[in-house]
Amino acid sequence: MDQRTLARTGVHVSPLCLGTMMFGAWGETDHDECVRIIHRALDAGINFIDTADVYARGESEEIVGKALSGGRRDNVVLATKFHGTMGDDTNEAGNSRRWIVREVEASLKRLQTDWIDLYQVHRWDPWTDHEETLAALSDLVTQGKVRYIGSSTYPAPQIVRAQWVARERGLQRFVCEQPPYSILARGIEADVLPTCLEHGMGVIPWSPLAGGWLSGRWRKGAGDLTSRRSAMIPDRYDLSIPANQAKLEAADALGRLADETGISLIDMALAFVIRHPAVTAAIIGPRTMEQLESQLGAADVVLDTAVLDRIDEIVAPGTNVNQADAGWTNPALEAWARRR
Repeated sequence: MDQRTLARTGVHVSPLCLGTMMFGAWGETDHDECVRIIHRALDAGINFIDTADVYARGESEEIVGKALSGGRRDNVVLATKFHGTMGDDTNEAGNSRRWIVREVEASLKRLQTDWIDLYQVHRWDPWTDHEETLAALSDLVTQGKVRYIGSSTYPAPQIVRAQWVARERGLQRFVCEQPPYSILARGIEADVLPTCLEHGMGVIPWSPLAGGWLSGRWRKGAGDLTSRRSAMIPDRYDLSIPANQAKLEAADALGRLADETGISLIDMALAFVIRHPAVTAAIIGPRTMEQLESQLGAADVVLDTAVLDRIDEIVAPGTNVNQADAGWTNPALEAWARRR
């Protein structure tokens, strides 16, 4: 599998990154099977693994730690994240120095490693100054516990703000951003992707299959249009919502285009994401070995201009079919921020 440079770090990573959100209580509960999936991905040429403390409350990190023990750790670029709630106390979450210096130790222990290659802020926190977060993360880099730092699902203005604070204060800067991006959720093409290019940041999109909508299952006339996630996040799956009906129409049209092109919809969806000039690697999140195998071939697929033009006709560049897939809402429009 070909490799790419992660931003300007000189670190080389595969164009597919193995996401492990579905390992543990949120998906595959058999740890041995999860380890087999991870080893298969590594054997196929993937050298980039992404997890997070909040995935099954640390269980995913523990599984990754097991899989990389016994000599595999040194050849893997290992990424994890912090921010999500990890306990009942209100301070067991967020982007504060207090939480960062505590939680990094927990992640290191679960991952069975002395260092994290890429430590990412899982979400922007409007109640925490960028300087507070970046200063704590810079200390971790100095201590050797973290090699690089990144952000996830940051709106474009906050990506710029964090870059400015890092330069102004002489702190470590985010080398990459991890946004949601798929053919059905193209909103970041209008701001996040050009912003990352401008600042020399890598981009590691999550949900390139739109949470399963581009797996090939979600087609008009299909018998069972439900999924493991549909009950958890109905705003992204409930077909009584017009925006989700629009997603079904688009997914079906994309499926027909893939059929005409002679490739799987999965390959087309992943190839679309990883061929964008701003994208470093797309995060795939298989729950089963079969799902992993169905996605590995996408690294070799190149979509020609005619196919890309057809995709643009189905979903216009820079648009989200359902805004709920954007990954964040503008805090200025939240009830607490409005005058009333």
